[in-house]
Amino acid sequence: MASPDMLNTQYRALLDVSASIAAHHDLTELFRTLAQRLPQVLTFSSMVLGLHDPSKNVMRLQVLENLRPMPVSPGLEFPVEDVPGGWVWQHQQPLVCTNLEEETRFPKVIPIIRQAGIRSLCIVPLTTARRRLGAMGVGSLEDHHYGQAEIDFLQLVAKQVAVAIENTLNFERAQQAEKEMRCQYERERLMLEINNAVVSHLSLRDLLKAISLSLRRVIPHDAALLTLHEPGSDQLRLHALDLQMFGTVPFEEGVLISLHDTPEGQAIASRQPVLVGPVVDLTRFSSPWVRHAVENGVRSGCAVPLITHDRTVGALSVVSSRENAFSEADVWLLSQCAKQIAIAVENVLAYQEIATLKDKLNKEKLYLEDEIRSELNFEEIIGESPAIKHVLRQVSIVAPTDSTVLILGETGTGKELLARAIHDRSKRRERTFVKLNCAAIPTGLLESELFGHERGAFTGAIATKVGRFELADGGTLFLDEVGDIPLELQSKLLRVLQEQEFERLGSTRTIKVSVRLLAATNRALDEMVAEKLFRSDLYYRLNVFPLTLPALRDRRQDIPLLVRYFVLQFARRMDKAIDTIPTETMTALSRYDWPGNIRELENLIERAIILTQGTALYVPLAELKQRAGNGIPPPATLEETEREHILRILKSAKWVIGGPTGAAAQLGMKRTTLQSKMQRLGIVRPI
Repeated sequence: MASPDMLNTQYRALLDVSASIAAHHDLTELFRTLAQRLPQVLTFSSMVLGLHDPSKNVMRLQVLENLRPMPVSPGLEFPVEDVPGGWVWQHQQPLVCTNLEEETRFPKVIPIIRQAGIRSLCIVPLTTARRRLGAMGVGSLEDHHYGQAEIDFLQLVAKQVAVAIENTLNFERAQQAEKEMRCQYERERLMLEINNAVVSHLSLRDLLKAISLSLRRVIPHDAALLTLHEPGSDQLRLHALDLQMFGTVPFEEGVLISLHDTPEGQAIASRQPVLVGPVVDLTRFSSPWVRHAVENGVRSGCAVPLITHDRTVGALSVVSSRENAFSEADVWLLSQCAKQIAIAVENVLAYQEIATLKDKLNKEKLYLEDEIRSELNFEEIIGESPAIKHVLRQVSIVAPTDSTVLILGETGTGKELLARAIHDRSKRRERTFVKLNCAAIPTGLLESELFGHERGAFTGAIATKVGRFELADGGTLFLDEVGDIPLELQSKLLRVLQEQEFERLGSTRTIKVSVRLLAATNRALDEMVAEKLFRSDLYYRLNVFPLTLPALRDRRQDIPLLVRYFVLQFARRMDKAIDTIPTETMTALSRYDWPGNIRELENLIERAIILTQGTALYVPLAELKQRAGNGIPPPATLEETEREHILRILKSAKWVIGGPTGAAAQLGMKRTTLQSKMQRLGIVRPI
């Protein structure tokens, strides 16, 4: 039986244990304090705490306090039946070994304990009113018989330690539950924010920035990248980026990246997340893109595929300047976010495609409305002469094909009208008919008009412009005055005709189109080829099916039909009632040679309608006689004919180019077109 002094000492020790438990919430610190104070009432050289792990049914060494080095360390796990503490936990009884040299039980563990110099030990259960936690024991370097008083005292200490352990475990469990609740809250908040970003952003750049801002709070990262797979290729295009970590941007938006040897490419190919870490393996990811990222500070990353409707549209990547910055939990969460992000990306791409098509349709609408207002908007070609019937038979043959047609003829013969007739009888008649007068556009701007340009491609390019080839995609493009295209641009035109693809000015992205080309000229292209003024390969590509429109003087029997047609059109437009065309007027009009062809006839009839006061058409025939009898010898070439005709109109208009009665209006062309022709033909106003 313990003496009163011993009981008093044990009582004070228990008070110290209680005080230590109240002062320490950390088990390691608690055990260190107990190991310092209990030797006063209990013989031991080491103290051990083992807890039972119900998930594995093992005993885990949690805390170890020793007076000398031990061959074991905290964290080791042993099967319950292999260790003395397991026996104590199972039977809920103290276990005392006074001489370990004679102990035959627990053959896997006792030799380790003996190796540490322990010769005797006493182990008691750690149990509370709610559950059995494990065992607590002390060991001595000498043979020691632990009496009942020491066993009872150790059990009293163990009961208080068990309460402290249970409180600590409950506290840790509560902290873990709170942490999980916070994580769950952050995940749900993240998914909600991403969902809001999905429905509120119609730009890839804005979408990624909103998503990256939300992700960074849950998955810390330094940069986020969005890459989309280029259809029909083995490349990715960087569409949007949020580079938080870089002082200067090392990546350019829109750059193409190889699908191979990159985390993004592997994520797309495998349709699985790719975790890059603890550092970037350049032997696994040998792409120059990855090397460039590493050179700029990237040390780890994660790429997840964007999959929607069983189609992989691209990849979302997050990278960090820290090694091993992303865990498996981050990968899982990023994969969950990628499902919503993929839908958002698909919606944005669909919106952009719809916006592009809508913009193109608006441009086509404006273009067609402008065409409706143009002076040559005739539904059919007027004429019954053999010459024009021969041309129309040729049109019916070539129109159903997609072949290039070269329309030849003098100025004013109706080459554009013939081009429209070809388009209206072709398989492309439901799509756009786009025209461009190559002589009316300054040389420096002609390439932009044909192929378009990106914003900032040159001085004054304040917005992206869609070119005529892109407008005519699926339809027909008519190039008038094709002989005026400069040599340096002819090679690019030839490429479009052969490959059906081109790049806008200031862009490296190739645009594929399906366009049928109709070209027209009043110049002798074969002579220009001989004089090295026109590329021979382009000439042969244009001259697949040549059509020559006859001059009006070669189809005189059509003049009365044309006169009646123009009278009807202009009289209706000017709200006049003209029902008679004098015979002498019609005879004079039919005998005139019309160097300006149908356009000259049309302008004369319009002027006549303006001058007519009654119901009979009044035509200033004196003007025709003056033109026919001015004594100027007939020009030798089409170009000379055009030059002389323009000179006559300029003189009659007193060299006034613009305005309703100016030379441009009389010639049926725009003022800029006339000025361009005057410059080309060397026409200068006399001083």
